[in-house]
Amino acid sequence: MAARNVLQQQNRGEAVSGALKQKNMAGAQGRNRKALGDIGNMVTVRGGVEEGKPLPQVSRPITRSFCAQLLANAQAAADNQKKSMAVNGDGPIVANGALPVKAAAAARKPAQKKAATVKPRPEVIEISPDTVEHVKENKQKKKVANDSSMKKAATLTSTLTARSKAACGLSHKPKVQIVDIDATDVNNELAVLEYVEDIYSFYKIAENESRIHDYMDSQPEISDKMRAILIDWLIEVHHKFELNQETLYLTINIVDRYLAVTTTSRRELQLVGVSAMLIASKYEEIWAPEVNDFVCISDRAYSHEQVLGMEKRILGQLEWYLTVPTPYVFLVRFIKAAVSDAQENVAVLNSCNVTSMENMVYFLAELGLMNYATNIYCSSMMAASAVYVARHVLSCSPFWNETLKLHTGFSESQLLGCAKLLVSYHMEASEHKLRVIYKKYSSSHRGAVALNPPAISLLARSS
Repeated sequence: MAARNVLQQQNRGEAVSGALKQKNMAGAQGRNRKALGDIGNMVTVRGGVEEGKPLPQVSRPITRSFCAQLLANAQAAADNQKKSMAVNGDGPIVANGALPVKAAAAARKPAQKKAATVKPRPEVIEISPDTVEHVKENKQKKKVANDSSMKKAATLTSTLTARSKAACGLSHKPKVQIVDIDATDVNNELAVLEYVEDIYSFYKIAENESRIHDYMDSQPEISDKMRAILIDWLIEVHHKFELNQETLYLTINIVDRYLAVTTTSRRELQLVGVSAMLIASKYEEIWAPEVNDFVCISDRAYSHEQVLGMEKRILGQLEWYLTVPTPYVFLVRFIKAAVSDAQENVAVLNSCNVTSMENMVYFLAELGLMNYATNIYCSSMMAASAVYVARHVLSCSPFWNETLKLHTGFSESQLLGCAKLLVSYHMEASEHKLRVIYKKYSSSHRGAVALNPPAISLLARSS
């Protein structure tokens, strides 16, 4: 009996517990079925009633755009059919076109929140190098079209200006061309093309600071003829020693600068020239001549000690200032500008080539150095005048162009005064007593440029 009671109690307990479990599971299923049905982004939406027919059910992923569309459709259905309204889930459906106040407020709030969060998706434009180039091309085309339209629009001022130019004969004026004289030296590191313009701009400023004033009146024992004899002899010594061109021009510059600040006797004039060439040789040459060479070349008129003593005196008076822009510095640049247009023009290349131009310019420049009258002109003007006269002698047409004007800084009219002096020296060179320069440039080694007829036509021109 006891066993039977225990079994009945166990059976009743199992039955009760089983019933409770089934009831709990059913309740859990009842509670969780709605949540399980909402898992994922798949939803079944039932819209309102349109003309007595229910809206078809839609099952698709909910996106922002789709949600906005659903809200818009629901609002439209609610406006058209005010008699009935459907709510998602198991919410109440109220006839007669109205909801309870709390239910209506609860139904509106989510809709307003979702509508507020809906934003239109921006238009995505794919940017690639091709599209960027295409946009740039379109902008350039529009800019060109606008510029051309602006240019085509004629104004009263432009019309009057064009008529004035036509009346003066300026409408068909050829365009000025300036030759790039440094184009051939692009790969030449020694040409320092990055700084060459700045260098010559500095030379233009520095030549005025070291310019030689008229000193002959302050020298009681020296005349311009004696100076010409000394320069003629120094040119001969320079030629025998085969020194650089820079050495000759610096030597004459040192002589003039020393004589401009120190009174010198006639007996020491040659000593000044010898010591000046010794200083210039040490400054410019790799292997400068020795002091004994200068003693011998001067026929031992001065001793070794006298040459060194005068060298010390000259350096003291000049304050060791030897870096000055001589005419040679400008001649190198101006000759380069003078032959650049000849290389472009084949018609004048034979007569106006580089070698002939260099020899002719150096011949005229040395004639100018020998004569004291050219000291009134700065180094750059004398160099430009030598180039100008040389182009006349060699018949290089045009005699002066925009390229030379740009690089020299002088116009044709500004050079006439110095150019006429050089032409007169050229005319007298063949019959002058001092013939070292004429003989030097009459040789075939120098192209015999001294034998060319002088540019007499320049003497008749007025400035």
